[in-house]
Amino acid sequence: MNKKKLQIEQLERKLKGFASAQKVSAPSTGWLKAVRVSLGMSLEQLAGKLGITRQSAREIETREREGNITLKNLREAADALDMQIIYGLVPKDGSIEDLIDRKARDLAIRIVSRTSNTMNLEDQGNTEERLKKAVEERTAIIKNELPKILWD
Repeated sequence: MNKKKLQIEQLERKLKGFASAQKVSAPSTGWLKAVRVSLGMSLEQLAGKLGITRQSAREIETREREGNITLKNLREAADALDMQIIYGLVPKDGSIEDLIDRKARDLAIRIVSRTSNTMNLEDQGNTEERLKKAVEERTAIIKNELPKILWD
């Protein structure tokens, strides 16, 4: 088995654990404030655990809600709440394999279309069925090779 395929399979297994997390939406107040309030912890108590001022603790909650917090600050705040950060990336396509398939197909269509246009200019056009087959073949080659151009 080739190394890239093995890496993809291993990554897919790890990412499966995050699939259900994709459906969870963040509270409108942000996670930090929602957890803090639910636990009955005051802003002063959170600030004390973090060794910062009440205003700085409020700013951390605001930055988290707005998506402007660093992972380091988020980790520290979560730790102060006796929580942990679970961090991962989930493919929009559902799986890494589906992402690769979509990107490979898009690239194959671009490559086959360029060739087809050139052939049409030379009055050597192809049938729709032949073009479809060429896209499928090129997609398979691209998926097997995973060239860096796939991500351009």
